[in-house]
Amino acid sequence: MNNSPKLFICIGSLEVSIIIGFIDEKNNFEILEKLSLPIEGIIENKISDLDKFTNLIKKNVLLIEQKINYTFKDLIIILDNFEIYFLNLCGFKKLNGTQISKENITYILNSLKSCVDEFEKSKKILHIFNSEYCLDKKKLDNLPIGLFGDFYSQELSFNMINKNDYNNLKNVFDKCNLNIKKVLKKSFVEGVNISNEYNNIETFFLIKINNHNSKISFFENASLKFEQVFKFGTDIILNDISKITSLNKENVKLILNKINFVKSLGNDEIIEKEFFTDNYRKIKKKLIYEIALARIQEIAELIIFKNINLKYHNKVSKNIFLVIDSQFEFKGLNEIFEFAFSLNNKLDLNIIVDSTDDNLIKTTNNIVQYGWKKEAIPIALSKKSILRRFFEAIFG
Repeated sequence: MNNSPKLFICIGSLEVSIIIGFIDEKNNFEILEKLSLPIEGIIENKISDLDKFTNLIKKNVLLIEQKINYTFKDLIIILDNFEIYFLNLCGFKKLNGTQISKENITYILNSLKSCVDEFEKSKKILHIFNSEYCLDKKKLDNLPIGLFGDFYSQELSFNMINKNDYNNLKNVFDKCNLNIKKVLKKSFVEGVNISNEYNNIETFFLIKINNHNSKISFFENASLKFEQVFKFGTDIILNDISKITSLNKENVKLILNKINFVKSLGNDEIIEKEFFTDNYRKIKKKLIYEIALARIQEIAELIIFKNINLKYHNKVSKNIFLVIDSQFEFKGLNEIFEFAFSLNNKLDLNIIVDSTDDNLIKTTNNIVQYGWKKEAIPIALSKKSILRRFFEAIFG
């Protein structure tokens, strides 16, 4: 077994994490080194300064290599930056009572991938998922190889990145003498974590509300099928409260971190003097609650309940997993978030904590090493193989 150290680099919107992992003597995956750095050379999901970003990576990878006395040749990228595109396509095979073979599945997979390569020439495929199998109009949980039927259809979900963005990334790591072994979308890895931890649930929404932005990801049948990013986050709640009450943001943060507003709704309790760092003013706790609730309800509507892009997906999934920015440690708002996102009682809400780096890297390593149950791997076929399969499909 190869127990050499492995290099993982997670590229986010605000920071880059360089993480080293290895498999110990007991066959457990462990984190050896971890370094988080403010991002440089990337602005608004684009590499804006190639040299600056390259130097950031090269300098800090070298520091870690010297520390552990090991030189890396490959790396695995976990991407939480750059724009990602989603495309869902369906292929089919007329069986006329015959048996489904591996060749039938391979043909559909390669055919759909060829279509994407031809018509999305400016994109590079990161992930392909087997998102749905259907035999004679009946949905199946697994690939139906060996079953008999008349008509088989299979849906594939493609996650893609702009080729120029990928080439810029490749250029950066080429300059660092590092080969990109695999690029994984961070949302996909987080979805795998959720599926593993919650009884293999496969269809759900993952909503992440950060300080300056928010994101919703939709998983169907353990496949990442859609994602949308919003340019607002928890900071908009602080701004509202600060503006309406004339409190400075530090006062607002202090109040939100200490007070449980739900318990104060039945009376006219006033914010205590101890929470004011400037002039004291009589402000009802109920007022702050109502300001926060109004804004959080609006956020919930924009992200999921009245999001036109989710018109179909809302009919499919009943599960929401909500992650609130780990830096947003305002205990007083947790129950307000839960209330606002639970207004649609047809949906099941779970408020969860964000994945730790350790958990994220361990899951990433498992995906790279063993694959994912719904990930589709195209098989390169020679012209002879394609021709042979063509005649076999016609003449049996």
